[in-house]
Amino acid sequence: MKMNFTRTSLLLVLLSFCTSCVTQAVTPLEWSVRLANSEMARRGDSLAWKPEGKARWDYTAGLFTLSLLKLNESASDGRYVAFATNAIGSFVSQYGEIATYKPEEYQLDALNPGKTLLALWLTGTNHEERYLFGCAKLVLQFEHQPRTPDGGFWHKQRYTNQMWLDGIYMAAPFYAAMGPYLKMPDEAYAEVAQQIRLVDAHTYDAATGLNYHGWDAAKVQPWANPATGCSSNFWGRAMGWYAMALVDVLDYFPTNYPARPQIIATLQKLSKGVVKWQDAKTGVWWQVMDQGERQGNYLEATASAMFVCALAKGVNHGYLSREYVPAIEKGYAGIIKNFIQSDGEKSWSLTQCCSVAGLGGSPSNGKMRDGSFDYYVGEPIVNNDLKGVGPFILAGIEVQQFHHGHSN
Repeated sequence: MKMNFTRTSLLLVLLSFCTSCVTQAVTPLEWSVRLANSEMARRGDSLAWKPEGKARWDYTAGLFTLSLLKLNESASDGRYVAFATNAIGSFVSQYGEIATYKPEEYQLDALNPGKTLLALWLTGTNHEERYLFGCAKLVLQFEHQPRTPDGGFWHKQRYTNQMWLDGIYMAAPFYAAMGPYLKMPDEAYAEVAQQIRLVDAHTYDAATGLNYHGWDAAKVQPWANPATGCSSNFWGRAMGWYAMALVDVLDYFPTNYPARPQIIATLQKLSKGVVKWQDAKTGVWWQVMDQGERQGNYLEATASAMFVCALAKGVNHGYLSREYVPAIEKGYAGIIKNFIQSDGEKSWSLTQCCSVAGLGGSPSNGKMRDGSFDYYVGEPIVNNDLKGVGPFILAGIEVQQFHHGHSN
């Protein structure tokens, strides 16, 4: 059979082939660099504190800047440290006062940027004490954090008697990281282990292998099951926060600490559930994890990046077996194929990010935050949400380590 090519069609075929080759040649670490550089260019200094500006002490900025500092360890670039210093360091005064931080709100979210503060203190050439002072002020929040009757931290002061999976990520790794700098470090480790044990006991569902987004100890919230107190659906990003929290706290627990094996076992149990609901066709995960192609559901980037990051880190540290490698590689390839798009020369975006989701409180986007399927799939979908960009950067670092060897 004779095939006829016009000059234009032949060029298009060759260009397609070359583009495919170039894409395949990009390593995970290089993808992390690409998205980090693109996002820094997009954000400029908008995350930095200025008296007349709109920037606030925010967990998403903490996540993104921490990912930049981690990236700097593998792909050294002074711009990453400079961006993190400007964005997070700008909030902190000489004596550790943090602009816009309101401790009386008891928001676990507000503790997450503390990890960046600690990293800046540890990696800085002159170890600026203001960063450590800021960390100390954040740690004080734990002393009076409201608790459920069995000792679980409320997610926020205004979320009475509620534990959310998100809150484990926001608070537990920071508290564990601060352990060596506290007078009684074992108390910090014991508290972190207790929070993980409690949230897992209350939210885990054996039938699916997943954890519900939230739990109301009083069982009175409109979104809560009156028998169990749990919310009604398995939201991808809530599980993603929880997965990253488990692998991150293990960075700081002493290897002989009694609760360490239990945390690893919890991670292993969670990982089985996560892989069970990985989409077979694309390798990524759904916004409502167990609802697959139900009308309105969609493949979601932030949770997918979080899962790949947590699973890969679990393998790298020996918490998970290498049996997870195929699922990790399929997930990472799926993120690149389904969510990463070019914005033009040297600029890239992460698409299909759920903007925000929560339980109770004020209506969002005209919808009650009732934990229903319709609620989760009805929140805005955006590009380049930092809750996805940060985990994507971290995922690339981890996948690079076990698949391509660590690069400098």
